[in-house]
Amino acid sequence: MRAAVITFPGSNCDRDLLVAMQTCFGRPVARVWHGDSELPPVDLVGLPGGFSFGDYLRCGAIAARSPIMAAVRRHAERGGYVLGICNGFQILTEAGLLPGALVRNAGLKFVCRPVRLAVVNRNSPFTAAYGPEPITIPVAHHDGNYVIDPEGLARLEGEGRIAFRYLDNPNGSTADIAGVLDARGRVLGLMPHPERAVDPLLGSEDGKPLFASLLAAIGGGGAHR
Repeated sequence: MRAAVITFPGSNCDRDLLVAMQTCFGRPVARVWHGDSELPPVDLVGLPGGFSFGDYLRCGAIAARSPIMAAVRRHAERGGYVLGICNGFQILTEAGLLPGALVRNAGLKFVCRPVRLAVVNRNSPFTAAYGPEPITIPVAHHDGNYVIDPEGLARLEGEGRIAFRYLDNPNGSTADIAGVLDARGRVLGLMPHPERAVDPLLGSEDGKPLFASLLAAIGGGGAHR
């Protein structure tokens, strides 16, 4: 299992994600600067939360045009795995790697609290280790309201690409969507922060199965590889 975390100017969860990955994967994780043009040899790329480029223009819009994103796109096109969390999810939609967009929360306020989620698709490389019960993972965002047109929503639902749904929607997201997959199931974007739920001291370990799922699928040579 080879993984890397990308840092953009304004990222503030990159170290959190790196530590969570190293803890769950049991090996070092590479750090990559947004201005680099190539990725090291990796199976998984993590795009962390934060406020890349100060959220100017639109959240993730400038970061989506950073030099490294061309390499991330090539990685995804080759069938590599990509995980975008919070601002990383915003970057993936702005880069066209995931459908829809993230706009301001319905209440126009920053939301920062644990939320309960339903794992909708438990047959993806990111979710296979989850059971049927709800999970609790924190959110921390101002622009986490996921929007998509009716045709796009029907496609996501019909293709089983909704990974997570809020059980108590904190931001007005369409159809309570908290995370979506690309058509191949190898790119996941989600607003909640699983990297902040991998230790009982943080109040939840419900993020661990996401990383365990990836380790089984990629590092363990599982069926999803």
